[in-house]
Amino acid sequence: MMEIGYKLDGRYRIMRSIGEGGMANVYLAHDLILDRDVAIKILRLDLQHDPATMRRFQREELASTELVHPHIVAVYDVGEDHGIQYIAMEYVKGMDLKQYIAAHYPMPYQSVINIMNEILSAVNQAHAHGIIHRDLKPQNILVNESGHIKITDFGIAVALSENSLTQTNSLLGSVHYLSPEQARGSVATKQSDIYALGIILYEMLTSKVPFEGETAVSIALKHFQSDIPSVRKIDPKIPQALENVVLKATAKAPIDRYRSVAEMATDLRTVLQPERVGETKYRPQVDDEETKIIAPIKPPETSQPAVTATSQTAVMPEIKPDQALQQQKDHRHSPWLLIVLAVGLVVAIGGGGFAFWQTQQPVTVPRLSHLTTHQAQKQLRQQQLKLGKVTRKSSATVAKGKVIRSTPTSGQKIKKQQSVAVVVSSGQATYKLKDYQGQDYTAVAQQLRQQGFTVKRKLIMSDTATRNQIVRQSLAAGIEVIPRQTTLKLEVGAGANAFSFRNMINWSQASVSEYTNSTGLKLTLKSDYSDTVRSGSVMSQKPTAGSYVQPGDQVTVTISKGAIGDN
Repeated sequence: MMEIGYKLDGRYRIMRSIGEGGMANVYLAHDLILDRDVAIKILRLDLQHDPATMRRFQREELASTELVHPHIVAVYDVGEDHGIQYIAMEYVKGMDLKQYIAAHYPMPYQSVINIMNEILSAVNQAHAHGIIHRDLKPQNILVNESGHIKITDFGIAVALSENSLTQTNSLLGSVHYLSPEQARGSVATKQSDIYALGIILYEMLTSKVPFEGETAVSIALKHFQSDIPSVRKIDPKIPQALENVVLKATAKAPIDRYRSVAEMATDLRTVLQPERVGETKYRPQVDDEETKIIAPIKPPETSQPAVTATSQTAVMPEIKPDQALQQQKDHRHSPWLLIVLAVGLVVAIGGGGFAFWQTQQPVTVPRLSHLTTHQAQKQLRQQQLKLGKVTRKSSATVAKGKVIRSTPTSGQKIKKQQSVAVVVSSGQATYKLKDYQGQDYTAVAQQLRQQGFTVKRKLIMSDTATRNQIVRQSLAAGIEVIPRQTTLKLEVGAGANAFSFRNMINWSQASVSEYTNSTGLKLTLKSDYSDTVRSGSVMSQKPTAGSYVQPGDQVTVTISKGAIGDN
């Protein structure tokens, strides 16, 4: 757990935990530079030490920054703080779709279609960028206070695909939306996302998932062994055209599903139109359990068994005896010729295998931090690696134009010719000053100091300003400055009770105490040696004489101890 109040990467102040999952923990944080709330996603600590998961996380987090869409949670920043990988994302105030369904079921069909269209639009954008979500479920779809959706977790969902079904606690929430091919252990495709979208549509129409079970494995088995229950048996009013979208999206064989998310969206848009009333129930063309018999074909010289796409049952092509005899005659060659061919084959395979082995040997990512992109590229070439995507980010510690970090990080082992992405400093972050006139000094000063400003106050008498109200500022609104290098002076209304602080130099300590007590000032006494002021008298004061102060203000007075050696 992250400590509340911790300043992640010197920029994001952790406010509270807002979610915990099988893969990551999510915190609400405040961006101290841009003055906005953000969601910070941090991989679970046990996964932080898994090199394979870390590589996938780093690869996907950069890809996530390319997804700009009104229905995808925006990724603002990716980074590392003391070995902790994090993603700073848009904070969506509302609830997830799972909670929304529970609170609003039953929903009008048109509302279901509207929500689904927003989901499809977002997933279509991701697929266009070559990103497969792999873990689409209502818990990863957020509904804001306006009722619009935003999909999250494009960045780390890929790591889930490497976890086995034995991790039942982690996967129990996801397995309800797992495609049959994923349940079998195959690689997820765009059609796998479409299957999950069909299950989500099923849940919005019925408020339940199609398959339940005591374990993740039992649920996964149902996904590729059992038919999806009919939504119309739960709600007979659902149009057949709408149920058909669910059935086609959740077909067992990927080839029977929609070819794309865009095709599914086009079909969904018209399900309530009159011309689709009375539509026949959708039935897939491919029966996943049926063995497909391939018609006999003439085999080549080195024939291999034909394997069906759906059953993995090998069906040998028919070969007649006379054909077999002829093939034997055709394959009779000179022994010397066979020897030459065999030697040539061994050399070719050996040389090719050695070359392949050489290219597969991993290399170490060099240290690139504080190098220019040109220097980084040179270092990578020496390791037979390529410079990948270059991202710019402000930094208070790394000079402009120098590398802040790389992905994968230095020291990691990767294959030759792979790309290494780098984040390059754009210099220290600038802050655009606002017009603070008329605002409360205490609130403004606190906000500016959090950004790194040095703020100084000067009280002035004003006929128009109330107490503590800012009258003037030393730097104009609209200019951009570097906070840690800037001092902002604010002139503040002293208020009706303000008065001019008297000159107390050479006063006795008793006189000082009497004055501050009578005016309501809070006194702090200090002492120091002085060659010019006699012992027991005031040698300095803060604020200076003539400054405006108010009852309750803190003042500091230093009393002389005389010259060194006098005591």
